[in-house]
Amino acid sequence: MTSRTPVLAVVAAGVTVVLWASAFVSIRVTGGFFSPGALALGRLSAGAVVLGVVLAVTRSGWPVRAAWPGIVCSGLLWFGVYMVALNWGEREVDAGTAALLVNVGPVLIALLGVAWLGERLSVWLVVGGAVAFAGAAVVGVATAGPGHVTWTGVVLCLVAAVTYAVGVVAQKPALAHASPLQVSGWGCVVGAVACLPFAPVLVAEAAAAPWWAGANVVYLGVFPTAVAFTTWGYALARMDASRLGAVTYLVPVLVVVLSWVLLGEVPTAGALVGGVLCLVGVGVSRRRPAVAGGPGPVPR
Repeated sequence: MTSRTPVLAVVAAGVTVVLWASAFVSIRVTGGFFSPGALALGRLSAGAVVLGVVLAVTRSGWPVRAAWPGIVCSGLLWFGVYMVALNWGEREVDAGTAALLVNVGPVLIALLGVAWLGERLSVWLVVGGAVAFAGAAVVGVATAGPGHVTWTGVVLCLVAAVTYAVGVVAQKPALAHASPLQVSGWGCVVGAVACLPFAPVLVAEAAAAPWWAGANVVYLGVFPTAVAFTTWGYALARMDASRLGAVTYLVPVLVVVLSWVLLGEVPTAGALVGGVLCLVGVGVSRRRPAVAGGPGPVPR
């Protein structure tokens, strides 16, 4: 590892955080013109085209057989179901609240690491998970009210968190057999294929939407998808997984700021309290036992 590698990995992680934060705001704006499935297909199609071109130019080749289970699983869940659920959830809750709820994902990743990857179950993980889910419940209660279908939004955002977590854990072994570009590129293709049933709706909605909404769909595919997922893989291959996971705690903070400035959306005090509980729970769950032989880095 060269002396520049850690710096480049940090830069890559920062690019990922900023672009993923912008996605929450962009989805909120574009969701008024595209239904959840159509928006997911449009985003994934744009991302797949860009990543496909990069794969061809770099002559990355076909991933080996051992990488495909992780690529297919992460493609279906993280690229496919996650994006549809998030798009739908952001119709019911503001962008900042959605980001806070989805950030329960690291707790779920840690729990899945215990179940699937042999990580040890610690007291901190149990306590942190309980605090995080309590925070999610507080968000739901705080945002419930007349004229709001907020519980639907909360559940959808939690579905997004679950599918994101499963997708990340499935992706981790694939990175041992394929490059980050291959895993991201082919995962994006798998997600796009899974969303093809929404193609007729996408065509109809794209024809009726203003040009800037269509451009926003392309933005989601090129930057928060093609670029951000690739920079994520680059950073994951060069940084400790738990350190990289901690960086993503900045995403909901940036989303709240961006949605406040750009959309005029200010989460309620109760939603902010619940969101803070979610983040505290995530932080607590990632503490390591003081005794020797504790669990290694949580896959992210």
